[in-house]
Amino acid sequence: MITQHTIDKVFETARVEEVIGDFVQLKKAGSNFKGLSPFVNEKSPSFMVSPVKQIWKDFSSGKGGNAISFIMEHEHYTYPEAIRYLAKKYNIEIDETEQSDEQKVQASERESMYLVSEYARNYFHDVLLNTQKGKAIGLSYFKERGFTDETIKKFELGYALDEWSAFTDAALKKGYQLDFLEKTGLTIVKENQSDPTQSKKFDRFKGRVLFPIHSMAGRVLGFGGRILTSDKKAAKYLNSPESELYHKSKVLYGIFNAKQSIAKKDNCYLVEGYTDVISFYQRGIHNVVASSGTALTSDQIRLINRLTPNITVLFDGDAAGLRASIRGIDLILEQGMNVKVVMFPDGEDPDSFAKKNSLEKLEAYLDANAQDFIRFKVSILMDEVKDDPVKKAGLIRDIVATISKIPNQIQREIYVQECAKIMDISERVLFSELAQLSKNEEREASKRPKDDRQESFTVVKTEAVAFKKTDQLNKLEKQLIEILLLYGNKEIDFEDYVEVEDEEGRTKLVKENYQNKIASEIYLHLQDDEIEFSNATFKKIYFDVIHQLNQDEKITSDGFINHEDPELGRVVTDILMDDEKYALSDWESKEIYVRTKEKSLSKLVMDAILNLRRILIELKIKELIEETPDDDRHSMLEMIVNYTKLKKLLYDRLNRVV
Repeated sequence: MITQHTIDKVFETARVEEVIGDFVQLKKAGSNFKGLSPFVNEKSPSFMVSPVKQIWKDFSSGKGGNAISFIMEHEHYTYPEAIRYLAKKYNIEIDETEQSDEQKVQASERESMYLVSEYARNYFHDVLLNTQKGKAIGLSYFKERGFTDETIKKFELGYALDEWSAFTDAALKKGYQLDFLEKTGLTIVKENQSDPTQSKKFDRFKGRVLFPIHSMAGRVLGFGGRILTSDKKAAKYLNSPESELYHKSKVLYGIFNAKQSIAKKDNCYLVEGYTDVISFYQRGIHNVVASSGTALTSDQIRLINRLTPNITVLFDGDAAGLRASIRGIDLILEQGMNVKVVMFPDGEDPDSFAKKNSLEKLEAYLDANAQDFIRFKVSILMDEVKDDPVKKAGLIRDIVATISKIPNQIQREIYVQECAKIMDISERVLFSELAQLSKNEEREASKRPKDDRQESFTVVKTEAVAFKKTDQLNKLEKQLIEILLLYGNKEIDFEDYVEVEDEEGRTKLVKENYQNKIASEIYLHLQDDEIEFSNATFKKIYFDVIHQLNQDEKITSDGFINHEDPELGRVVTDILMDDEKYALSDWESKEIYVRTKEKSLSKLVMDAILNLRRILIELKIKELIEETPDDDRHSMLEMIVNYTKLKKLLYDRLNRVV
């Protein structure tokens, strides 16, 4: 585990404008920098970086944060991976907390396997490009497939010499241990029981061109190898065996190169093979990954779901086992994702079709032929049943089973209506079958241990008025947090109104002037009224701000920006960068001047406090009406009258009419 000392050093050293500048072209905009959003396609800059505050905000996607959060969002790294990335960038040595001997061995073993895999990638790539046999056999094959030098380098393609132990011997000579070569599956060891020193060592991928398989963070997990000879006894494709690093069901080929494009395009093309991915990428479509010939798994789907809820599955024109592939895609629907399907013409696959067509024609074909998955499934399977009533009944149950996987009730109903039209059957029958399936699932769920069950849905009754008030309350709480973070340290003049009775006993408000620090003023008012924030994030920020005020008599936002709670950091970034959006449009150059909040801070503070009181009083009156028993209505009415008088005073101070 990375020590807090290292994390603090990374935060202190990393400059947000330098980190983001590696990925986004930034231009100076006053005291800030601006650029095009790396998360959405746009022509006008909506991305702002503040070197002073050391934060960024993307006004198109709503994302924002510090240097760490940018790396996590852009590269889809975990928090530790982002820390390691920045530590490497700034040459910061990473300290780790003390681990048990067993943990040290496991961590060391895993890292050793990574190092062996990375050496193998470099070795095979070098053999491909810089040896006579590599160029004559491996490189020639890739060139015949139409891959450019740039593409070959991008995907780090390689070649293993057709010799029994060429790679193993080279790795051992470099000092890599046989134990880790075997555990990664790069080397096969056949033990000699009578004399272990005579054990034989073989290269698993000898004579094959190689496709390194990367994690989402870019580390080498394993390899896929294609044989180039016509040996019928050898498998055409061979993958690394399951290991501590490589779990075939949990990885997708091409995810490292595709992740940014998938997130930006908000769609992922799913193909079957390595060359399908590479040909699409080379043609200009980068949001593409492959399941590498395995049936799609839940873990692979979750990997895509981290980037987008939309998947488009690409099928060969003469795809064998199409029905089995279709059945596997039900898993995607179960996770609430949107699935479309594209079928290529007969005899074509993604690889061949991409090679034969320009980027414009390829994109046009994909757009024109993308079908909704369930409609596609119905149309494909309807051809099989023809006029056979038994087969048609089976198909109907199959389709309804697929629809039942969809979590969204509205989507389910729409699909039932569509399928009823296509299959020429009444909606009532389909809904009845769907209900029967649901009952069966509930019955099965009831048999499972209670802890394993999940509530299928929760009904929440919310009155429109109450929701509106709660929404206003949330906005006012956010406004107070914004004032505290941006202006809490300022000392300004305030106007207060005190109640004074005139000679006739009538109450009137008299203005009184005084000076106070903004944070202290807000604290005193909320303390007097015993007001607590209803939003948990705002409540935590408020308590931290007041603690700073009481301890240091000064409020700083650094601790919030770099906070371990990403939601808290995001909220604070949104607040601190809100006014910077005006700089994106450069209104002053057009002689349009935006009124700044600093010019009316006293009114801004008091309006926020008074409006908060007003909303809380209105919610309290509603609570009294709903919860007071019938036998206590008289006292309830008295309280409501008093609250209403108080509300009228608040409206007077806000210069509004009740």
